[in-house]
Amino acid sequence: MNMLHDRAIINVEFNMAPFSTAERKKRRSLELSSSIKQTFEPVIKTTLYPRSQIDIYLQILQHDGGDLQACINAATLALIDAGLPMIDYVCACTAGSIDKEPIVDLNHVEESSDSPELTVAILPKTGKVNLLQMESRLHVDNFESVANLASEGCENIYQILDQVIRDRTKGLLKQMKQ
Repeated sequence: MNMLHDRAIINVEFNMAPFSTAERKKRRSLELSSSIKQTFEPVIKTTLYPRSQIDIYLQILQHDGGDLQACINAATLALIDAGLPMIDYVCACTAGSIDKEPIVDLNHVEESSDSPELTVAILPKTGKVNLLQMESRLHVDNFESVANLASEGCENIYQILDQVIRDRTKGLLKQMKQ
């Protein structure tokens, strides 16, 4: 076991339920686990937990497309709910291009049509890009519009996640007062 004496280790396990998709091919779960781990390592304040391990378990029950960004957004909510200190939210969104028209939040059909796909994860307070992953080729003329659309999607997701966290916190405060 790799133990770090000055900070916590982040462990990510990604699994797709066998019944989640009609396809029987093996998904690239190790690649997705690694991408998610690399996305959260600079964001979680691991130095506050020396000689510890933070486990993130992600299970896809229904594959409708957008696995990576859905897992990143769900992990962000779970880590905040668990009370782990982070420097910022991590918000992810995917955009692509169909017939040279940029689209956001691709579904399974759009993903499997060999259309270009770009996943972006940002830290909304600073605007830093924490993950940029392309699944297929995207013409350079379309890259900027697709990347901007994905970033706008991340900003929209941030607004939703932040509101959910604030509502949950208000609900917990009401329960504590009772």
